[in-house]
Amino acid sequence: MEHHLVSDMSNTYIEHSIVINNFVTTVGSQLKTSLCRVFGDSVKYKWAENNNRPVIPDVSINCDIRNRRSTNFLSVPRFIMEVLSDATEEYDRLEKMKLYQNVEVAEYWIVDWRKKQIEIYVLSPDEASLDHAEYKLISTITEENKEELKIHIFPNIKITYEQLFDCVDLY
Repeated sequence: MEHHLVSDMSNTYIEHSIVINNFVTTVGSQLKTSLCRVFGDSVKYKWAENNNRPVIPDVSINCDIRNRRSTNFLSVPRFIMEVLSDATEEYDRLEKMKLYQNVEVAEYWIVDWRKKQIEIYVLSPDEASLDHAEYKLISTITEENKEELKIHIFPNIKITYEQLFDCVDLY
């Protein structure tokens, strides 16, 4: 199968959407009884730390969904997942990661559907300064250690490696 590089960010691979949908459906059903909700890449967040420019994560788990203005959430989600694509990898790894760290998103996953790999970052306090926290890479999940996949800040929510990457190989 031949792949073509596409510069238009809206033109990402089907697999990108499949991974997002797999997470949203698997996790969403488990959050029904809580105050938290999981969203796919259709919601925008606006924060002063980003000069109120809207940010659209691929997946977010937000436990403060009343804090919004028109089409934007003003609250900070507890969890964000970005699914890499050629056009956005650098942005996801550098700018977005730094922004999520600054607003203190507690857990950040970077998912590479081509490698079937999940990098899990958890915010941890910086010993040197009490008001600053930074991401530490907790684990990199692949086929070899897939049973270790878990959402650290929501230990009761389960998603397996197979559920996350379900149908990714069909295309």
